[in-house]
Amino acid sequence: MNERKNMRLKVARMEAGLSQAQLAELVGATRQTIGLIEAGRYNPSLKLCIGICKTLGKTLDDLFWDEENARRTT
Repeated sequence: MNERKNMRLKVARMEAGLSQAQLAELVGATRQTIGLIEAGRYNPSLKLCIGICKTLGKTLDDLFWDEENARRTT
């Protein structure tokens, strides 16, 4: 991830009715980590991405696939 905000994660978290701290506890991370991912300032591990997706009922594509950057690299 680059410096682009991950609004899809933030929206999904809020739709699930979870705070950053609650999501962090459910996936075994810190609130700060979730905040940094949402701010686009932290590139989470695949394991953490999968945990977030499972917790929020979303796919990796839903939350983490960056279509614009993918088009530039292909």
